[in-house]
Amino acid sequence: MSKPTPLSETLENYKKTLAKRTKYVKNDYQAYGLQLASELDDWKNKSLYIKLAKTVDRKILDQAFYFVKDQTNIKTPGKLFMWKLKELRNKVK
Repeated sequence: MSKPTPLSETLENYKKTLAKRTKYVKNDYQAYGLQLASELDDWKNKSLYIKLAKTVDRKILDQAFYFVKDQTNIKTPGKLFMWKLKELRNKVK
């Protein structure tokens, strides 16, 4: 039987992986999009968040993000973020 890996080792591997991913970030909007993806726990749609960070006003993205962060017990924060973003963009138009 093999021993389970210690949590410190798992966290160290995670930090190394994250460091490898950030070396490809060249622009501000890429870093912000990746931050949104990690905060919303929606890593599989990271390219969507990068595109939104590039094309949508940062104030609108921040408002939608803080709306989601204020909510509790959300199963899919990415969907709620997209819904609020749509509402805010329609309000601006």
